[in-house]
Amino acid sequence: MAFSNSLGSSSVFAGLQASTSSNGFPTRQLPPPPKAVPTLDLPALQSASRVLQEQFAKDAQTIPDIGDMLTIPGGQSSSTYSVFPDDYRVPFQKRRMIGIPESLFQFYDAADVVSHMGLISEIERVWVAIDHKLFLWDYIDGQELSTFTDQPDVITQVAVVKPKPGVFVDEINHLLVICTPLTVLLLGVSAVDVPGPHGRPRKEIKLFATDISISTDVEMLDVAGTDDGRIFMAGSQDGHLYELHYQEKEGWFGRRVQLINHSVGGVQSLFPRLTTPRTEDRIMSVVSDTARNIIYTLTANGVISLYAPGGDRSVQLVQTIQNLYKMAQEKAPGSPALTPQHFQVIALHVVAQDESRTNVQLMAITRNAVRLYFAPSSSPYSYYSSGGNDPPRSHRSLQLLHVRLPPPNLLHPDEQSAPYRPPVPGYNSHQAVSPPNPRPYIVTSLETSLYSAGMTLAAQNGEPDGADFLLCMSPDLTRIGPFGQPPVQQVQYGNASYSAGSTLQRTPLIERAALLTIPGRTWGMAPVPGHKSAFSTARGASGVPIPTVTNELAYQFSEPPRQFLILTNAGVTVLAKRRTLDWLRDVVIEVQAEGNVQAIIQFRDSFGRDQTCAMLLALASGNTFVELGEQSVGTVSTLAPEVANVAKQAFYDCGERPMWAERMAFGTSDGSGTALFSGRRQGFALYFARLVWPVWKVKLTKPGPLGLHITNIPQDILFIIQKNLYALKDFLEKNPQLFHSATGDYTGARSAPASDQEAWKAEQNSVAQLQALLARTIEGASFFLLLNDHRIGELIAQTDADTQKVITSLTFEELITSQNGVAASRALVNVVIDQQIGQQIAVDTISDVLQSRCGSFCSTDDVMLYKAKENARRAVESRNPAERQNYLSESLRLFMKGARILDFDKLREVVGDYQQLDYAKGTVELPLHCAEVTDTDHLGQEYWNTASQPSRDTPGDPAQVDHRREFWEQRARCYDLVLDSLEAFEGKAAKQGEGAERVRAHAYELAFASPDEMFHSRLYDWLIGRGLADELLEMRPAYLEAHLQREPTTVDKFQLLWQFYVKDGQSLKAAEVLGSLAESVDFPLSLTRRIEYLTLAVGNAKSHPVSVGGRYESAIAFLTELEEKLEVSQVQLEIYNTLAPRLQSQPDNEDLRQKVDLLERGLFNVSELYQVYAEPYDLPTIKLLILHVSQHRDEKLVKDIWTRVFDETSQGLAPAEAIDRLQATVVPLGQRFYPSDSAFPFRFVARLLVFYQLGHTDVVPPGWVPRILIQCGVPYADIWDVLHQMYESQVPPFNKQSAVQTLSSAICILLQDWLEAAKRSSNEYFPVERIDTAVELYLKELAPGEALRSTREEYERIRRELRRNW
Repeated sequence: MAFSNSLGSSSVFAGLQASTSSNGFPTRQLPPPPKAVPTLDLPALQSASRVLQEQFAKDAQTIPDIGDMLTIPGGQSSSTYSVFPDDYRVPFQKRRMIGIPESLFQFYDAADVVSHMGLISEIERVWVAIDHKLFLWDYIDGQELSTFTDQPDVITQVAVVKPKPGVFVDEINHLLVICTPLTVLLLGVSAVDVPGPHGRPRKEIKLFATDISISTDVEMLDVAGTDDGRIFMAGSQDGHLYELHYQEKEGWFGRRVQLINHSVGGVQSLFPRLTTPRTEDRIMSVVSDTARNIIYTLTANGVISLYAPGGDRSVQLVQTIQNLYKMAQEKAPGSPALTPQHFQVIALHVVAQDESRTNVQLMAITRNAVRLYFAPSSSPYSYYSSGGNDPPRSHRSLQLLHVRLPPPNLLHPDEQSAPYRPPVPGYNSHQAVSPPNPRPYIVTSLETSLYSAGMTLAAQNGEPDGADFLLCMSPDLTRIGPFGQPPVQQVQYGNASYSAGSTLQRTPLIERAALLTIPGRTWGMAPVPGHKSAFSTARGASGVPIPTVTNELAYQFSEPPRQFLILTNAGVTVLAKRRTLDWLRDVVIEVQAEGNVQAIIQFRDSFGRDQTCAMLLALASGNTFVELGEQSVGTVSTLAPEVANVAKQAFYDCGERPMWAERMAFGTSDGSGTALFSGRRQGFALYFARLVWPVWKVKLTKPGPLGLHITNIPQDILFIIQKNLYALKDFLEKNPQLFHSATGDYTGARSAPASDQEAWKAEQNSVAQLQALLARTIEGASFFLLLNDHRIGELIAQTDADTQKVITSLTFEELITSQNGVAASRALVNVVIDQQIGQQIAVDTISDVLQSRCGSFCSTDDVMLYKAKENARRAVESRNPAERQNYLSESLRLFMKGARILDFDKLREVVGDYQQLDYAKGTVELPLHCAEVTDTDHLGQEYWNTASQPSRDTPGDPAQVDHRREFWEQRARCYDLVLDSLEAFEGKAAKQGEGAERVRAHAYELAFASPDEMFHSRLYDWLIGRGLADELLEMRPAYLEAHLQREPTTVDKFQLLWQFYVKDGQSLKAAEVLGSLAESVDFPLSLTRRIEYLTLAVGNAKSHPVSVGGRYESAIAFLTELEEKLEVSQVQLEIYNTLAPRLQSQPDNEDLRQKVDLLERGLFNVSELYQVYAEPYDLPTIKLLILHVSQHRDEKLVKDIWTRVFDETSQGLAPAEAIDRLQATVVPLGQRFYPSDSAFPFRFVARLLVFYQLGHTDVVPPGWVPRILIQCGVPYADIWDVLHQMYESQVPPFNKQSAVQTLSSAICILLQDWLEAAKRSSNEYFPVERIDTAVELYLKELAPGEALRSTREEYERIRRELRRNW
């Protein structure tokens, strides 16, 4: 919101008018100040830093580049100037006059002396030549003179140049080139800085004879040097370009010193001049452009030539520019300033590369102040080149870019004696206001000129005798910058989006101009070597936007005002460029004195709200560069209290209030919008940014000698910045009301719409962030200065390689606002503290300094750690056990308090110290405590709990990485330190005595007492890995069961878990674990081990007491299940044993190989065994076994199996051999399966045996069938029943007498064996009466004949036995 003039004095500045009389703000009860952002709230600091960077970008774009202003389409010439009377708007001001020392006048002892003089600002001297005597006057000191009289000729010219490297001693850093009509000689100069007045350095010089001189018959009238030490000169008599070439010593192909004529070739200067000088155009001036490596020459007729120095002793003519008058008329046709009698170029001035992004390169000025600007053409060739001298490819030819005409409305210096104050113009008015009926002055005879950073000074003879007029011109920032426009800066807050800035339009060059009077006739002028380190430091930063050198608004808080030296025959006049800050300071002083705020309104309308607030804040808070005069360097200058109070009130009133712009969509508000900050916040941000701009993006260090890094930020610059920042911080802390609403509108603000409250909230939040960054930056400067005091290069070298890499890449901003900065600063502080401890110095002193000067870089936790380290050191040194224990206990207490910031490497070091001191408590409790504080949110524990799920963390896929893993790994490293300590104590206990054993036992006691389940799990794994599982099972610690149950499971864990349950009396749980282990397919267990585990499971299940837990019924069911699984597993083993030999005989059978391998990888059920193995591989015995185990009854199936068994057994064998094979096959099966009808239907088996006997009666003995069945375990009675049924059945083949008689013989043998068994055992079932009856029947039906006689006799014997004994 812009102020109008009607409101400026009556409403907006009411507070300012009140302050001029009462010196204070309106009193009211202030709301609490904005809540401060936490010291190390890095996101808030980074947000504030982005605000500063926005200001950097604006400063870099606000003032256009000089080339941009000179190349506006249609603007090939310009003549717009702002001319003001001698008040605070005049751009230059005479500061002081330094008179020539009286002692110098004594050398003017004759009326016909020849005297010359000039300025050598590089070494802060004026040279005065009186005849052959040379005097160097120190104008800084005021009276000191150095003399040189060791040559006999009249001195006509003196210049200073840089020496060639390697020719002179290192102490010589300049050369004086002394020219006489007969010789040119070199004098070495050593110029070093020493303390001077007002704390500013001055140059102390020493002169050295070089023995380098050369005779010449041409007097040299102008001298210029290059950075590499080459010296070029213009000859007076012939106007040629010469070079003075010198080298360290004589050579085969060159003398030590030579004078080379580059205009006609290098040979002419070696011979005496025998001809008269030619009358061609002569070079009058030589100018060196060291940055671009170009030599410019200017002739008497205004011809400009460009030379490119090549190899040693060679130059190349690049371009010749002629007809300047004609070219100027083409650019500015019809201009009255362009006339032949006044168009004479008097000087060439190089435009530095940092002044013009478009590479404006050269400026030429004429006697009547017409300035010609030259820049490279878009093509490497130009019609300005003279014939045959086209420039080389590396140099683009120059062309006339712009003609700057002289000011037509200069005020005569007499007009300055009665300044006219114009009325205040309207808002945003930039019309140059001149007094009525001024007496204009036109310059026509300039003789000496200077150009520097966009400013031009030129002198001509004045009207009063003994005085010169000095024309001063500099860019008018109020007219070439967009300062008077309403502010459009916008920033984001909350859910609203904010934008910033608008596109700047290109403006033509407009300058302020003034004509000043100086005493004496001008001999020379030069800029005072400026304090440019701030600018040069920032230019070394990557990515930092650089304001143009003409934007004094950006530099006025970081550099002293620019000053110029004007040398006349009366002395040296010091001329200062009045900055915008100086203008505003005078305005504020006037307002305080007169009470009229119109001057501030005018200033605000000229420079805009935000710029005005930034400068008012500087004036109110104080700044080292506020004063225009010679104040001490580094001293914060402040205004008088009553004047500062006016500046403070103006800062508040000019700043207006923040506004909120709702975002509208289709006629409705969506609740979001844009906050337009007040000028106070914008001014604060702008001033803050300009203070830190020189160092903000600069790297802290750079490589130095000896492989160590050195500081890259000059300490004096950083010290001054810190002072100004502290003055700002102190001012804001004392005036918190500056960012609240005023008395008149505070009530309104509270009842204002929510959007306006949002604007105030956004502003106060932003201000709080900026203030937090301000405090952090001040501490950061103190911290970096402290590091420099401790030799930062050596400190960096003592950190680890990764930290070194981080530190050496940090910028000052990153030190303040980044996590890397926090880590690097902590590492460096640790090195400093370690140095102190290593030098036996108490850490209290350095820690107190750190906390008082840079507390956010050394927190309370940090101090605790340092004191803890000191206690640990004292414990090492102590020889008193009790004292040592106290030191160790205190160090542990402090380390645990500061554990939050204790990095792992330092923790490991501390634990190592504790190990050496046998401090078991510290080695266990400190790492465990650190593990806890590094995972306060228990993210590591969550990861540990889910670590068995492999999909949670997929290496190589960032989208799948579980970020909780990092916290678990930090915990695990701490746990490993405890385990390392336990191992160390184990080693000591094995080698040392009882004391070491007590330490070991105590360490284990502390470890097992920890409530950290994750640590216990790691401890148990460690113990198990060391072969201490049995001891662990005996102890049965609290978390062992959970650890053994925890995923991922292993065979070893299962083994230990079931043993744990056995030792704990939980046999049923042991059986459950064993059963799970046997059935698991996760482990590569052999089938025999699985059966072993099942067997153990059955045994433990049977051991389960009836009364335990009321689980008897479920335990019985579980036992039954286990037994069944054990039976099935045995079937599986038999299948394996059956197929494994078959695989050996069929190694190429891949299907069989896979099936056999599967048998080792898990347990199958009976259905799977039958379908996958028994049936496909036709394993009848296995089939019977499966039927037996499963109790599956399938009469047809089992009969088929047995039939196949008989057929396969007897197939291909002789009957005598077959009966043995059958017996060998059937008996084991019968013994195994009887009485299982599902697997051994003995009645059917008996029938098969009888049938085989009937078919081979001649081979099969009579008792073969019953005796096989008896061996199978079938009772005699059952066998008799089966055989007797066959005997009486009359079913074929038993309807034949032969079959019946064979069967009768078998029964007879059965009864014999049964009778004998009954006689041996009384328990044998033996139905006597029934047998007796049957024997009678068998005898009756027995066929007569010899063949059955033995059977008959046996029956009779049985009958006698029965009747005798029963």
